Amino acid sequence: MGLADRLKKGLEKSREALNQIFYMGGEVDEQFWEDLEDTLVMGDMGPEVAMEVVDDLRELAAKKALHTADQMREALAKRLAETFPVAKTDPFDDTPSCVLFVGINGAGKTTTVGKLAGAAKERGERVLIGGADTFRAAAIEQLKVWGERSGVEVVTRERGADPASVCYDVIESAEKQASDLVLIDTAGRLHTSPELMRELAKVVSVTRKRASMPVTVVLVVDATTGQNGLNQAREFNDALDLDGLIVTKLDGTSKGGIAVKIAHDLDLPIWRIGVGEQMEDLQRFDALSFCRALVGESL
Repeated sequence: MGLADRLKKGLEKSREALNQIFYMGGEVDEQFWEDLEDTLVMGDMGPEVAMEVVDDLRELAAKKALHTADQMREALAKRLAETFPVAKTDPFDDTPSCVLFVGINGAGKTTTVGKLAGAAKERGERVLIGGADTFRAAAIEQLKVWGERSGVEVVTRERGADPASVCYDVIESAEKQASDLVLIDTAGRLHTSPELMRELAKVVSVTRKRASMPVTVVLVVDATTGQNGLNQAREFNDALDLDGLIVTKLDGTSKGGIAVKIAHDLDLPIWRIGVGEQMEDLQRFDALSFCRALVGESL
Protein backbone atom coordinates (compact mmCIF):
# COMPACT_ATOMS: atom_id res chain seq x y z
CA MET A 1 0.00 0.00 0.00
CA GLY A 2 1.45 3.35 -1.05
CA LEU A 3 1.62 6.53 1.04
CA ALA A 4 -1.51 8.01 -0.53
CA ASP A 5 -3.50 4.83 0.01
CA ARG A 6 -2.42 4.55 3.64
CA LEU A 7 -3.41 8.15 4.24
CA LYS A 8 -6.84 7.67 2.67
CA LYS A 9 -7.40 4.46 4.64
CA GLY A 10 -6.25 6.08 7.87
CA LEU A 11 -8.70 8.99 7.50
CA GLU A 12 -11.61 6.79 6.44
CA LYS A 13 -13.60 7.39 9.62
CA SER A 14 -13.17 11.16 9.39
CA ARG A 15 -14.29 11.13 5.78
CA GLU A 16 -17.61 9.38 6.43
CA ALA A 17 -19.47 12.47 7.65
CA LEU A 18 -18.35 14.62 4.72
CA ASN A 19 -19.33 11.87 2.29
CA GLN A 20 -22.90 12.34 3.49
CA ILE A 21 -22.76 15.85 2.06
CA PHE A 22 -20.77 15.25 -1.10
CA TYR A 23 -23.22 12.77 -2.55
CA MET A 24 -23.02 12.11 -6.29
CA GLY A 25 -24.85 14.72 -8.31
CA GLY A 26 -25.83 16.82 -5.31
CA GLU A 27 -26.53 20.48 -5.94
CA VAL A 28 -24.82 23.26 -4.03
CA ASP A 29 -27.79 24.98 -2.40
CA GLU A 30 -28.38 26.72 0.92
CA GLN A 31 -28.93 23.39 2.67
CA PHE A 32 -25.55 22.21 1.39
CA TRP A 33 -23.76 25.18 2.99
CA GLU A 34 -25.55 24.71 6.31
CA ASP A 35 -24.79 21.00 6.34
CA LEU A 36 -21.16 21.60 5.41
CA GLU A 37 -20.62 24.12 8.21
CA ASP A 38 -22.32 21.85 10.75
CA THR A 39 -20.24 18.87 9.64
CA LEU A 40 -16.96 20.77 9.91
CA VAL A 41 -17.88 21.93 13.42
CA MET A 42 -18.90 18.42 14.47
CA GLY A 43 -15.63 17.12 13.00
CA ASP A 44 -13.80 19.13 15.69
CA MET A 45 -12.64 21.96 13.44
CA GLY A 46 -14.60 24.41 15.56
CA PRO A 47 -17.06 27.17 14.57
CA GLU A 48 -14.43 29.80 13.73
CA VAL A 49 -12.58 27.66 11.17
CA ALA A 50 -15.84 26.24 9.82
CA MET A 51 -17.37 29.68 9.26
CA GLU A 52 -14.23 31.07 7.61
CA VAL A 53 -13.93 28.11 5.27
CA VAL A 54 -17.60 28.03 4.30
CA ASP A 55 -17.75 31.80 3.71
CA ASP A 56 -14.71 31.63 1.43
CA LEU A 57 -16.14 28.66 -0.47
CA ARG A 58 -19.45 30.46 -0.98
CA GLU A 59 -17.56 33.34 -2.57
CA LEU A 60 -15.47 30.99 -4.70
CA ALA A 61 -18.53 29.04 -5.85
CA ALA A 62 -20.23 32.24 -6.99
CA LYS A 63 -17.12 33.54 -8.72
CA LYS A 64 -16.27 30.30 -10.56
CA ALA A 65 -19.84 29.04 -11.04
CA LEU A 66 -19.37 25.85 -9.07
CA HIS A 67 -22.79 24.19 -8.99
CA THR A 68 -22.40 20.62 -7.78
CA ALA A 69 -21.21 19.19 -4.50
CA ASP A 70 -18.70 17.06 -6.37
CA GLN A 71 -17.06 20.20 -7.79
CA MET A 72 -16.62 21.50 -4.27
CA ARG A 73 -14.45 18.65 -3.03
CA GLU A 74 -11.18 19.94 -4.43
CA ALA A 75 -12.09 23.52 -3.54
CA LEU A 76 -12.75 22.50 0.06
CA ALA A 77 -9.52 20.50 0.27
CA LYS A 78 -7.46 23.44 -1.00
CA ARG A 79 -9.16 25.90 1.34
CA LEU A 80 -8.69 23.66 4.37
CA ALA A 81 -5.02 23.20 3.45
CA GLU A 82 -4.56 26.96 3.66
CA THR A 83 -5.49 26.91 7.37
CA PHE A 84 -2.30 25.04 8.26
CA PRO A 85 0.83 27.03 9.10
CA VAL A 86 3.69 26.27 6.72
CA ALA A 87 6.68 24.67 8.43
CA LYS A 88 9.85 26.64 7.73
CA THR A 89 12.07 23.75 8.76
CA ASP A 90 11.76 20.05 9.56
CA PRO A 91 13.75 19.08 12.69
CA PHE A 92 13.82 15.45 11.54
CA ASP A 93 15.44 16.34 8.21
CA ASP A 94 17.40 19.50 8.98
CA THR A 95 20.22 18.03 11.03
CA PRO A 96 22.07 18.24 13.34
CA SER A 97 18.97 18.46 15.48
CA CYS A 98 17.72 17.57 18.94
CA VAL A 99 14.00 16.98 19.40
CA LEU A 100 12.21 16.80 22.76
CA PHE A 101 8.90 14.95 22.68
CA VAL A 102 6.24 16.09 25.16
CA GLY A 103 2.60 15.21 25.78
CA ILE A 104 0.27 13.35 28.08
CA ASN A 105 0.54 9.63 28.82
CA GLY A 106 -0.88 7.48 26.06
CA ALA A 107 -0.45 10.00 23.24
CA GLY A 108 2.15 7.80 21.55
CA LYS A 109 5.39 9.64 22.34
CA THR A 110 7.57 6.59 22.91
CA THR A 111 6.32 4.73 19.84
CA THR A 112 6.73 7.88 17.74
CA VAL A 113 10.34 8.29 18.91
CA GLY A 114 11.06 4.69 18.01
CA LYS A 115 9.52 4.95 14.55
CA LEU A 116 11.35 8.19 13.74
CA ALA A 117 14.65 6.77 14.98
CA GLY A 118 14.25 3.69 12.78
CA ALA A 119 13.37 5.76 9.72
CA ALA A 120 16.33 8.12 10.24
CA LYS A 121 18.71 5.20 10.73
CA GLU A 122 17.52 3.71 7.44
CA ARG A 123 18.32 7.03 5.73
CA GLY A 124 21.88 6.78 7.01
CA GLU A 125 21.61 9.32 9.82
CA ARG A 126 23.61 8.92 13.03
CA VAL A 127 20.79 8.72 15.56
CA LEU A 128 20.71 8.73 19.35
CA ILE A 129 17.64 8.10 21.52
CA GLY A 130 17.30 9.66 24.96
CA GLY A 131 15.03 8.07 27.55
CA ALA A 132 14.09 10.91 29.91
CA ASP A 133 10.86 9.23 30.99
CA THR A 134 12.38 7.81 34.16
CA PHE A 135 9.04 7.47 35.97
CA ARG A 136 7.61 4.73 33.78
CA ALA A 137 9.82 1.65 33.54
CA ALA A 138 7.89 0.39 30.53
CA ALA A 139 8.87 3.49 28.55
CA ILE A 140 12.59 2.75 28.94
CA GLU A 141 12.10 -0.91 28.02
CA GLN A 142 10.00 0.08 25.01
CA LEU A 143 12.70 2.48 23.80
CA LYS A 144 15.37 -0.19 24.22
CA VAL A 145 13.32 -2.56 22.06
CA TRP A 146 13.08 0.09 19.36
CA GLY A 147 16.79 0.79 19.72
CA GLU A 148 17.72 -2.86 19.30
CA ARG A 149 15.37 -3.24 16.36
CA SER A 150 16.84 -0.27 14.49
CA GLY A 151 20.42 -0.42 15.74
CA VAL A 152 20.16 2.90 17.60
CA GLU A 153 21.76 3.51 21.00
CA VAL A 154 19.48 4.47 23.86
CA VAL A 155 20.87 6.69 26.64
CA THR A 156 18.92 6.65 29.89
CA ARG A 157 19.28 6.19 33.65
CA GLU A 158 17.68 4.18 36.40
CA ARG A 159 14.03 4.64 37.25
CA GLY A 160 13.39 7.79 39.29
CA ALA A 161 16.47 9.66 38.04
CA ASP A 162 16.21 13.39 37.39
CA PRO A 163 14.93 13.83 33.80
CA ALA A 164 16.92 17.05 33.24
CA SER A 165 20.14 15.24 34.21
CA VAL A 166 19.31 12.48 31.74
CA CYS A 167 18.93 15.06 28.97
CA TYR A 168 22.31 16.54 29.92
CA ASP A 169 23.89 13.08 29.58
CA VAL A 170 22.14 12.49 26.27
CA ILE A 171 23.48 15.70 24.74
CA GLU A 172 26.97 14.92 26.04
CA SER A 173 26.87 11.48 24.40
CA ALA A 174 25.49 12.95 21.18
CA GLU A 175 28.37 15.42 20.93
CA LYS A 176 30.97 12.71 21.54
CA GLN A 177 29.43 10.56 18.82
CA ALA A 178 28.76 13.46 16.43
CA SER A 179 25.11 12.41 16.23
CA ASP A 180 22.98 13.93 13.48
CA LEU A 181 19.62 13.44 15.15
CA VAL A 182 18.85 13.21 18.88
CA LEU A 183 15.35 12.14 19.89
CA ILE A 184 14.45 12.51 23.59
CA ASP A 185 11.33 10.93 25.06
CA THR A 186 9.97 12.69 28.17
CA ALA A 187 7.50 11.47 30.78
CA GLY A 188 3.82 12.02 30.17
CA ARG A 189 2.49 15.10 31.91
CA LEU A 190 -1.04 16.03 32.85
CA HIS A 191 -1.53 19.47 31.32
CA THR A 192 -3.61 20.40 34.37
CA SER A 193 -0.68 19.96 36.81
CA PRO A 194 1.36 23.20 37.15
CA GLU A 195 4.06 21.44 39.18
CA LEU A 196 4.67 18.77 36.55
CA MET A 197 4.65 21.35 33.79
CA ARG A 198 7.27 23.41 35.62
CA GLU A 199 9.45 20.33 35.91
CA LEU A 200 9.09 19.73 32.18
CA ALA A 201 9.98 23.36 31.50
CA LYS A 202 13.20 22.74 33.45
CA VAL A 203 13.96 19.74 31.22
CA VAL A 204 13.53 21.91 28.14
CA SER A 205 15.66 24.72 29.59
CA VAL A 206 18.54 22.45 30.59
CA THR A 207 18.55 20.75 27.20
CA ARG A 208 18.57 24.03 25.29
CA LYS A 209 21.39 25.45 27.42
CA ARG A 210 23.55 22.32 27.10
CA ALA A 211 23.03 21.57 23.42
CA SER A 212 25.10 23.20 20.70
CA MET A 213 22.64 21.96 18.06
CA PRO A 214 19.12 23.39 17.59
CA VAL A 215 16.59 22.03 20.11
CA THR A 216 12.96 21.62 19.04
CA VAL A 217 10.03 20.90 21.36
CA VAL A 218 7.34 18.80 19.71
CA LEU A 219 3.95 18.01 21.22
CA VAL A 220 2.55 14.58 20.42
CA VAL A 221 -1.27 14.77 20.36
CA ASP A 222 -3.66 11.83 20.28
CA ALA A 223 -6.35 12.76 17.74
CA THR A 224 -8.93 10.57 19.46
CA THR A 225 -8.98 12.95 22.43
CA GLY A 226 -10.78 15.52 20.27
CA GLN A 227 -11.36 18.92 21.84
CA ASN A 228 -9.48 17.84 24.96
CA GLY A 229 -6.44 17.52 22.71
CA LEU A 230 -6.77 21.22 21.90
CA ASN A 231 -6.90 22.08 25.61
CA GLN A 232 -3.77 19.99 26.18
CA ALA A 233 -1.98 21.70 23.33
CA ARG A 234 -2.81 25.17 24.68
CA GLU A 235 -1.48 24.35 28.14
CA PHE A 236 1.71 22.78 26.83
CA ASN A 237 2.24 25.69 24.47
CA ASP A 238 1.76 28.25 27.25
CA ALA A 239 4.27 26.44 29.46
CA LEU A 240 6.90 25.42 26.92
CA ASP A 241 6.50 27.62 23.82
CA LEU A 242 6.11 24.65 21.47
CA ASP A 243 7.73 24.51 18.04
CA GLY A 244 5.43 22.05 16.32
CA LEU A 245 3.14 19.04 16.46
CA ILE A 246 2.85 15.36 15.69
CA VAL A 247 -0.74 14.10 15.57
CA THR A 248 -1.20 10.38 16.21
CA LYS A 249 -4.07 7.87 15.97
CA LEU A 250 -5.89 9.70 13.18
CA ASP A 251 -7.06 6.29 12.00
CA GLY A 252 -8.90 5.78 15.30
CA THR A 253 -11.21 8.79 15.18
CA SER A 254 -14.04 10.14 13.05
CA LYS A 255 -12.96 13.68 13.91
CA GLY A 256 -9.65 14.18 12.12
CA GLY A 257 -10.52 17.86 11.90
CA ILE A 258 -8.95 18.35 15.33
CA ALA A 259 -5.60 18.48 13.52
CA VAL A 260 -6.89 21.49 11.57
CA LYS A 261 -8.17 23.18 14.74
CA ILE A 262 -5.00 22.78 16.83
CA ALA A 263 -2.62 23.87 14.07
CA HIS A 264 -4.84 26.85 13.19
CA ASP A 265 -5.51 28.08 16.73
CA LEU A 266 -1.93 27.74 17.99
CA ASP A 267 -0.23 28.63 14.70
CA LEU A 268 1.97 25.55 14.94
CA PRO A 269 3.18 23.38 12.04
CA ILE A 270 2.42 19.67 11.94
CA TRP A 271 5.52 17.67 11.01
CA ARG A 272 4.20 14.11 11.12
CA ILE A 273 0.87 12.31 11.42
CA GLY A 274 0.09 8.76 12.50
CA VAL A 275 -2.54 6.90 10.48
CA GLY A 276 -1.87 3.33 11.64
CA GLU A 277 0.22 1.00 13.76
CA GLN A 278 3.04 0.22 11.33
CA MET A 279 6.28 2.20 11.07
CA GLU A 280 5.35 3.41 7.58
CA ASP A 281 2.04 4.74 8.92
CA LEU A 282 3.86 7.62 10.62
CA GLN A 283 3.91 9.95 7.64
CA ARG A 284 5.33 13.32 6.72
CA PHE A 285 2.54 15.85 6.88
CA ASP A 286 1.46 17.44 3.62
CA ALA A 287 -1.50 19.77 4.12
CA LEU A 288 -3.11 19.35 0.70
CA SER A 289 -2.74 15.56 0.63
CA PHE A 290 -4.15 15.37 4.16
CA CYS A 291 -7.14 17.57 3.30
CA ARG A 292 -7.86 15.71 0.08
CA ALA A 293 -7.94 12.46 2.02
CA LEU A 294 -10.11 14.11 4.66
CA VAL A 295 -12.79 15.26 2.19
CA GLY A 296 -12.57 12.23 -0.09
CA GLU A 297 -10.85 13.84 -3.07
CA SER A 298 -8.58 11.49 -4.99
CA LEU A 299 -4.89 12.03 -4.21
